[in-house]
Parts: sequence; structure tokens; C-alpha cells
Amino acid sequence: MERLELTRKEGELPVRIAAAIRDAIMSGRLIVDQRLPSEQELAEQFGVSRPTMREALKRLAAQNLIRTQRGATGGAFVNRISYEEAAAQQITTSTLLLSMNAVDFDTACEARYALERACVPFAVTRRGAEHLAAMRREIARQAGPELSDEAFCASDVAFHRALVDAAGNPILSYQLAGAVEAMQPLMNMITFSARSRARIVEMHRTILEATEAGDAARVEAALAALARYTMELAETVRTRRGRPGGSHGGGAGSPGGTGSPGG
Repeated sequence: MERLELTRKEGELPVRIAAAIRDAIMSGRLIVDQRLPSEQELAEQFGVSRPTMREALKRLAAQNLIRTQRGATGGAFVNRISYEEAAAQQITTSTLLLSMNAVDFDTACEARYALERACVPFAVTRRGAEHLAAMRREIARQAGPELSDEAFCASDVAFHRALVDAAGNPILSYQLAGAVEAMQPLMNMITFSARSRARIVEMHRTILEATEAGDAARVEAALAALARYTMELAETVRTRRGRPGGSHGGGAGSPGGTGSPGG
């Protein structure tokens, strides 16, 4: 790794060093499972103190770019990031973005269904028995009258995640993690008080049947109908609470007086 030209104030050094090592990982100069030089060696290479180097390594560990091992054969190693780990981070980030940046409900809903429909052509041709079984299992759960609002929301997420995963593309599944696992619960939180579970279950059955039959047009039409119904529910909730149309009056994930499932 090349030595950095450290011309800025000391407080910025850990950030710049972490960025240099991250760039080396991204470019392939440092490969997965490769052991990094010791903390002392890295400090000497970058011309900084060990505490500064330690802070840079902590930043890389927080990003899951490196892992540390103890013992004689230990040290810092380039980490192998799985799609599952990356998706979990994206879900958290997406939830925070929606909650903190006043994204109106209609915008979140539009994005969520547009992204999911992009998976449909692949899902109907690549879906496996396990995907159909997962969707069928969630429909059965949703039909149970004893299911709590929180559990219905979780089942709703699991159903749509199975459809996304049926596309058989881990990159698509990763990109849609924020839409399905972050947006969906937030939309459920707003609309749960007005929705008809029976109507949603029926739409889910249509999606399942069309996916099993390989009918992409029918799946897309069902998702479009579900998107319209979701937006109608949001408008009903806004009207009940005297809010203007087109906006939830805060972030898409802000309860804002809407309550929450089971609350």
C-alpha cells in the first residue's frame, strides 16, 4: 500500500487511512483472507502513531471490511462479506433514511413496488419449490384470525421476500432488501388500522398462483393492484386524521399519530 501524503489535521488521519486500505481491498491489491501487516508495521508505513492506526482499523472493522483474530496466528484479515450481512446493513440504513428524511408515503410506496416488479420476469421462470412453499406457508399464516398485527406484518415481509428471492439473483435480493424489509414494515405500520387482511391474502394468493404458472403479466398486475390498495389505505388513514393528501406529514416511518401494529 502506498504511503499517504498526510497534509491535513491529525483528527482526519484515521478516516484517510481507512479509505486507503478500503481502496486497496476494493481494487484487489488486498485479497479476501489476506493478513494485514501488524498494527505497528502499518503505523510505520503510514507514518502515524499506533493509536491513530488503531482507530483506522476500528473503522474498517465497523464496515465489516476486516476481521481480527487472537493468538499466535491472529491479526487483522481482509473479511469476506456475505450478501446476508450486507443486506442487514442496507435494511438498517434504509429504515433510518425513510424515518429521518421526511420521505412521503407515496414516494416510498412507489419505489417499493417498482423495485419488486423488476424481479417478476426472473421470479416466474426461476422460482423453485422452496420459494413457492415459503409463499404458500405465509399465506396460510396470514389467514389465521389469531395472528397479531406484528406477526401479520412479519409474514407479509416474508411473503414478498420469497418472491424477490425466487428471481435467483443475489444482487437483486441485496438491492431489494431495503425495499422489502425496510419499506414494507413502515408502510404496514401506517396502514394496518385500515387494511382488510382478507383482501391482502387474496392478492397474495393471486401472486402465488401466477408465479407458479409462470405468468409474469398477472403477477405484475397483482402487485400493481396491491400498490394501489396500499396507497388508498394510506389516504384513508390521512383523511381520518385530518392530514392533507400526498404526504404522511413526516418521514414514511414516523408513527406521527398513526399508531403501530398492536399498539
